[in-house]
Amino acid sequence: MERIENISIETESPSIPAGAGATCTPCSVPTGNLLPLLHEIRHALNSWLDDGSIHVIDLGSIPMAPHEETQLLETLGQGEIQATLSALGNSEVIETGIAGVWLVTHHNEEGVLVGRFIEICHIPEILKSQTEDARFALQALDNLLATAEIEK
Repeated sequence: MERIENISIETESPSIPAGAGATCTPCSVPTGNLLPLLHEIRHALNSWLDDGSIHVIDLGSIPMAPHEETQLLETLGQGEIQATLSALGNSEVIETGIAGVWLVTHHNEEGVLVGRFIEICHIPEILKSQTEDARFALQALDNLLATAEIEK
């Protein structure tokens, strides 16, 4: 029986484009995920139009080189709607240039990116009024009206 020290092990490095030399790092090597991601968005948009099914893509779960994410955002473009929310950090909701496709980005209170999503829907859930919040607001309005002096 062979000892573990005598077993030869070979490792492989990620493919580095010709001419990239020592300046190329694994994170700058294209992953090839951009085109499949665009096809997923297209399929999700078609499904949403057909049957109303909402689709969310967690961009943090998809390996992409920085230039690929930039290319994705440039390809999707920017639409007419942009909203910023402040709740446990800032969140930004941007309609892309493709109606029904939204980019939703969340940061924590320190400004660190904690999530980035593509949502295919009428409007992202984070922008919808929450029922419980509306109940509290109704009670607050009732209290205001009960104690308000109304001009006649």
